Parts: sequence; C-alpha cells; structure tokens
Amino acid sequence: MSDDAYDNLASATGFDWDAGNAPKVRSRHNVGPGECEQAFFSEPFIVAADVAHSKLERRWRALGRTVAGRHVFIIFTMRGTLIRVISARNMNRKERLQYAQAQKRSEAHSDIQD
Repeated sequence: MSDDAYDNLASATGFDWDAGNAPKVRSRHNVGPGECEQAFFSEPFIVAADVAHSKLERRWRALGRTVAGRHVFIIFTMRGTLIRVISARNMNRKERLQYAQAQKRSEAHSDIQD
C-alpha cells in the first residue's frame, strides 16, 4: 500500500461499514455513514497522515464537507480497496480555518484555469 493517501483513495472501490464502526461513528458525534462518504467527494478534501495513531495500521485524518454543508473531521484507514472510517466529528475552529484556507486556494486555482 502506498504512503500517499490520495493514491490509496484513487484505488478505493467503496466503504467498509459494519456493526463495529457504523454505530460507533454515529453514537459518538452524531455523524452518519452517508455524511462521511459525502465528505470524501467534497472539494477541497484535505488528507494528512495520522502518524501518532498509526501503530497497528496506517491511518489518515481528513477534512471535508457534506452535501448539506456540515464540516467534518474524519479518521480513516484502508482495508484492501475499502475506506474504513474509524471516527468522525464536526471540525473544530482550527480545522475549519484550515479548511477555509484550502477552499480559497482551490477557488483561486479554479479561477486561474477558467
């Protein structure tokens, strides 16, 4: 498996939801599986390695937005070609600022290409 999260996501074929992670993600921070999945297709979608929590398996942190505009922070891993969400919650203030800055850069880049 590549160290680059974007390479791994490009080869993903779906999401890994089961009785272990789906109820836990919803009960802890009231983020549903559908919202998590939507965030992976948002622009921008920011991913960084979660080195501190990658002892047994490689994990990543992600910032994304749902169709309804909810800003979510997601911890995930790859199980084969499936994305397995470990945790999800609303972004905190610092994460929202980081996301807003990335969004401005993305919009500026888009304006240049138009």
